[in-house]
Amino acid sequence: MARWRALPPDLPVLIAGPTASGKSALALEIAQAAGGVIVNADASQVYACWRVLTARPDAEEEARAPHLLYGHVQPGAAYSTGHWLREIAPILKGPERPIVVGGTGLYFRALTEGLADIPPTPAEVRAEADTLPLDILLAGIDARTAAGIDRVNRARVQRAWEVQRATGRSLSDWQAETGAPMLPLAACLPLVFDVDRDWLNARIARRFDQMIAGGALEEVAAVRPVYDPALPAHRAIGVPELMAHLDGRMTLEQARDAAVVATRQFAKRQRTWFRSRMGDWQRVRPGS
Repeated sequence: MARWRALPPDLPVLIAGPTASGKSALALEIAQAAGGVIVNADASQVYACWRVLTARPDAEEEARAPHLLYGHVQPGAAYSTGHWLREIAPILKGPERPIVVGGTGLYFRALTEGLADIPPTPAEVRAEADTLPLDILLAGIDARTAAGIDRVNRARVQRAWEVQRATGRSLSDWQAETGAPMLPLAACLPLVFDVDRDWLNARIARRFDQMIAGGALEEVAAVRPVYDPALPAHRAIGVPELMAHLDGRMTLEQARDAAVVATRQFAKRQRTWFRSRMGDWQRVRPGS
């Protein structure tokens, strides 16, 4: 903790990394040692319906340092990278050092590289996209855009399809016109976790077991009467699997194993993305 006390008091800190790598603990350590407000940069942790299932900071952690942009979005509300960027703008201008932490690479990319000013997607286009399978969505976007996104992440693919259908221009064309970034890398301390795969896989399994013990199943049960698999909020990892258990289609052990596998696959994609897109960021190893 002592090394963080030397940070300049007005230097923003960015902490990226795969799920379960220890990002939130580091953010809290820096906040307590050097001061600052912890700002969420995880697309699943914005939703009010999930605390345990998305490993949001608990009440004790929130009492140790201020936390912003956690659990403030209702599951049926539209929320995008653009929404997040607009919400973080006044925080960056506030009196406290922002410590931005999360695993959503697009949030960090928009923050440090800028975001294209793409018109909102019409409701009818989104409704059409919601009915289409992933392979059809992929076939409907251009090759350059497809090469630059996570092609197994439905939300990312659907967003690209919607932009192309609604505007007649590809997402990659819009991104080529991106404006100036809100927080350039040179103006902050950018940290990214670089973790061993086996170490992380073991942590993912332990953490999901802790989630079950901590009430994740009860969280999903509370949402079950209004569950809509088309909502991004309801596609959070662990939700479909635990919902299948509640519906009698899986045992709890099967649901747990399926969720752990899905989380590990997601973490692998995150690690690949961070290593390819964050070469200028300072690497952090767990416990360092």
